[in-house]
Amino acid sequence: MDVFITALPTILKAMAMGAVPILLASLGELFSERAGLVNIGLEGIMAVGAFVGFAVAKMSGNLWVGLLGAIVAGIAVNMVYAVCTVTLRADQVVTGMAVNILAPAIALFGYNLFVGNNPANATGSQMASVAIPGLADIPVVGGALFNQTPVAYAAFILVPLVWWFFRSFRAGLSFRSVGENPHAAETLGIDVMRVKFVACVVCGALAAAGGAFLTICYTPIYTDGIVAGRGFIALATLIFGRWNAFGVLGASLLFGFFDGTSVALQAQFQAAPVMFFKMIPYIFTIVALIFFGSRNAGPKASGKPYLREQR
Repeated sequence: MDVFITALPTILKAMAMGAVPILLASLGELFSERAGLVNIGLEGIMAVGAFVGFAVAKMSGNLWVGLLGAIVAGIAVNMVYAVCTVTLRADQVVTGMAVNILAPAIALFGYNLFVGNNPANATGSQMASVAIPGLADIPVVGGALFNQTPVAYAAFILVPLVWWFFRSFRAGLSFRSVGENPHAAETLGIDVMRVKFVACVVCGALAAAGGAFLTICYTPIYTDGIVAGRGFIALATLIFGRWNAFGVLGASLLFGFFDGTSVALQAQFQAAPVMFFKMIPYIFTIVALIFFGSRNAGPKASGKPYLREQR
């Protein structure tokens, strides 16, 4: 117990940092699924966002420009998914898997070209944390939760905004109606195709921002596999959070907590295999899906192709 209390600030810091990329990708997927699109290509989008954010920030010398570049790249990648699934009505799962195969390969190829024979390009800059006056001085939790990067703060602020959007705004209600019954939504004058494309734009932007967080806030380097399954974890987080922004936040923090706990355990039991501790967050995800995955099926039209009726 004493060991856990001593390590608690480290665990909480790792929890908050580990939750951000999951949270951003999950919120993006929330928009997608509310519009009836199951996008399992989050892993690929995050990989592209991680590389482009790293490379653009390195070339421009500005981390915010790097984040913007990642968002643009993520939208571009997800437009491929949008054209295939919305316009051509291809299978959403198959298209998402294709994105997961193609996008990380493109990111790795771009990284190899970017670094080349210049090792100096292999390391970039890392965004500094900003302490919130007063709150950062709270014992134990202050320095861990209220001394984060601006991107992390923005991710957490997005949660109530997204919740409010889907609950109170006409555009948010249009998303929800498209995800439940697109044909009925169209009879009410809602442009279903436009809503789906907008959802793909938002999903691509937020998932890529989550990937960029890994290379401009979490660590100043890009490596192959840096996303490490977080795109798939984001899908599970959305199910565990029951397609609700605040539920997604709680699930993301839980994943981050177990991720931080695994880091603390690695430091405490250095003789044990590292991969044993790295399994902990993913085991938690599987258990969460077993117990919570079937209790709510999500939007009824999610994953189904939409064919606009001829008028």
